Amino acid sequence: MTRPTPRNVLLTSLTFSSGVVDAIAFIAMGKVFTAFMTGNLVFLGLGAANAFAPGGPSIVRVAVVLAAFALGVFVAGRINRRLGASSQALSVALAGVLLAQLVFLAGWLAVSGHPAQTLTTCLAAVAALAMGMQSGAIGALDVKAIFTTAATATLINLSREAADPGVSATRPPQLAAVLVCLVLGATVGGLLLVDARAYAPVVPPLATALAVAASVAESRALRRLAPVAAAA
Repeated sequence: MTRPTPRNVLLTSLTFSSGVVDAIAFIAMGKVFTAFMTGNLVFLGLGAANAFAPGGPSIVRVAVVLAAFALGVFVAGRINRRLGASSQALSVALAGVLLAQLVFLAGWLAVSGHPAQTLTTCLAAVAALAMGMQSGAIGALDVKAIFTTAATATLINLSREAADPGVSATRPPQLAAVLVCLVLGATVGGLLLVDARAYAPVVPPLATALAVAASVAESRALRRLAPVAAAA
């Protein structure tokens, strides 16, 4: 069983948040993803081929979301470059994610969860910006085989571990926990959209705030251990 260390809490809470965010985006924002960019790239290709039936994703919105996600990764990268790949940089980047999610929440609440087309595209861009920043921040941690906004690599490495234990440098329980949290997040997001649509985006900021707290806790733990490591 995976220990609830600050690092594990951070990874699982952010993955849970991603599941909620993508459930909201896909169901309520025109069948686009704001975290899972592989799906959007496929949609872009299908749109270029004019293969969608009426009611399919807006290709303009898909393109905007892809650009916003890339910008989020870029911003996180600049933060990491300025502060170094450190716990401080992670906390700052996640604070940016939290701010973007709160902006999304404010916009969503202002229209009771029923944004018009233009506002939907703007909100999708804000959500994608947050997910890009989250991905860039976690990427700087160099956690093997885990991405908090996509599960394909995690699933691949969990299967590789089953065939050849130790091959991925990440313990199978940790990989499995991330996958479970993504599914749970999507489930919670779907349930909220059905039963409490206006308040569905409340969950991601709470999960991200938990991740920020875990990042701060990890940073403090590392500072406490630094003198011991230096003495050794």
